[in-house]
Amino acid sequence: MSDTATAAKTEAKRRSKFLVVVDDTQESRVALRYATRRARNIRCGVVLLRVVEPVDFQQWAGVAEIMRSEAHEAAEGLLQTLAEQVNKESGLMPELVIREGMVREEVLALIDADPDIRMLVLAAAPGGQGPGPLVTALAGQMAGDLSFPITVVPGSLTDEQIDRLT
Repeated sequence: MSDTATAAKTEAKRRSKFLVVVDDTQESRVALRYATRRARNIRCGVVLLRVVEPVDFQQWAGVAEIMRSEAHEAAEGLLQTLAEQVNKESGLMPELVIREGMVREEVLALIDADPDIRMLVLAAAPGGQGPGPLVTALAGQMAGDLSFPITVVPGSLTDEQIDRLT
């Protein structure tokens, strides 16, 4: 392989990113740890997406705006906490994205907007409650329409199990 081809391959890998959709569930922390470890090992980036679902209080516009503002503040706080954790554990500084809307649509919109996203990492909810609506939609119904892989990790994995996998 020529020096130019090697440099191009290295640059492409450097630009590649894993997307993790984060929320308040334990399984999203599992997906984040998995993505962070893999990204560190193959030298690519991590994008953390927090989607704030819209508030529908049309007759109470002031209340809706307060609720929206509080949801965005909570999302920012969550992303900052997770970014510190990612940086501490891996040395990576993830990109932080907050979007407002329905989770599935915002995930797809971000994927369309950022061509460097090369993989979506999700974790299935543990127990008998099913894998979760996002996993069901994206890894099931829509998987054939995406242009990159989706990794679904079991939401019950321990840190040690994730470390052995990556």
